[in-house]
Amino acid sequence: MKYAYYPGCSLESTAKEYDLSVRAVCRDLAVELEEIEDWNCCGASSGHCTNYRLSHALAGRNLALAEREGLDIAVACPACFLRLKSTRHEVRADARLKKELAELIDLPYEAKYDAKHLLDIICHEVGIEEIRQKVEKPLTGLKLVSYYGCFLVRPPKVTQFDDPENPQSMDILMDALGAEVVDWSGKVDCCGGSLSLTRRDIVAKLVEEIADAARGVGAEAIVTACPLCQANLESRQGSQALPSFYFSELMGLAFGLKEANTWFRRHLVSPVALLASHGLL
Repeated sequence: MKYAYYPGCSLESTAKEYDLSVRAVCRDLAVELEEIEDWNCCGASSGHCTNYRLSHALAGRNLALAEREGLDIAVACPACFLRLKSTRHEVRADARLKKELAELIDLPYEAKYDAKHLLDIICHEVGIEEIRQKVEKPLTGLKLVSYYGCFLVRPPKVTQFDDPENPQSMDILMDALGAEVVDWSGKVDCCGGSLSLTRRDIVAKLVEEIADAARGVGAEAIVTACPLCQANLESRQGSQALPSFYFSELMGLAFGLKEANTWFRRHLVSPVALLASHGLL
């Protein structure tokens, strides 16, 4: 099983532990990730808000580079995932945009190959049963809520992944790792995204509402698949902050990967005491 891997900007900087854990887990699952050579920023919400064609050109160039290799793209960041999926979706529906895009990026692009989030690949291509068989250190007693955020499952006609209002993939995955997964109302609430840099007051309010909802159902930690959500959850909570994990970090821990212990040192809210209390470190 082989994919063109698009790490994106966050996984090369503030979310390095996400990148490291994704690569380690995929190696253990025999999922080959071939990093796209000379990839560029997807534009995220900034490009989309600045210029329609710029946004599609940034995402489209990455798609075209992967297409040249004959591979679907594996993406870890939901914002990157949505930008790549949106460009592919619109190019397939608009011949004029397809022509303009090829001229802008100076590369042919036929939108033949898909972009998939790594959570989707792991849950549906690798499969939950294979995940269960890989578990060496079950996350027994660890009480978690799964936080999907805005971009991973919406809009459904573009992302084509899980239920947009009550997604289950991460819940099922965490259950397979042996954790206690608690249902809650905040699965797809917004964390404020990039407003964290310009309107901290708004983000702090949104994050505290999410954290309160998680604490309200007895969760000890939050699991996410988004680098921006994870950063906001850890940097904008008040007192009694809950740790926030990437799903891939907990997979590596449950798989017994030796390097897993090094990822948690990078967190702003240390999960070490929590994991140690459950005998996981």
